[in-house]
Amino acid sequence: MKKKDAAILCDIFLALVFALILKLFFFDFMITQGESMDPAIKNGNILIVNRLAYGLRPPLFNNYLCRWSFPDEGNVIVFYTPAGVLAVKRCAKVLNDGRFIVLGDNSLESYDSRSYGPVPFDNILGRVIGIK
Repeated sequence: MKKKDAAILCDIFLALVFALILKLFFFDFMITQGESMDPAIKNGNILIVNRLAYGLRPPLFNNYLCRWSFPDEGNVIVFYTPAGVLAVKRCAKVLNDGRFIVLGDNSLESYDSRSYGPVPFDNILGRVIGIK
């Protein structure tokens, strides 16, 4: 293998590692399914999620290693429901005990805290910062 080819492969490898680190720790991209957040978020929209919005929660960890804030009322967040399903809802209220109430914008189509109650803070994956 030539030096130039090896350098190109090394650059590609480093770019992939960098992209993976960005996705796992800083930002995530998700495609929505369902109509629970309609009209703000439609089925098939691409979401940009800030994984560091509320603290540091490394991949494969069920809890935050450290937290620096809580969601504000009105923030659109990505979290795991009590059943372990990834969901996107609007934070309606933050409770004093580290849990929060989430509601979908489309109440007729939304499976949210009205059905499963408050969600623990550690279930949050991140805050939606962009919709495409």
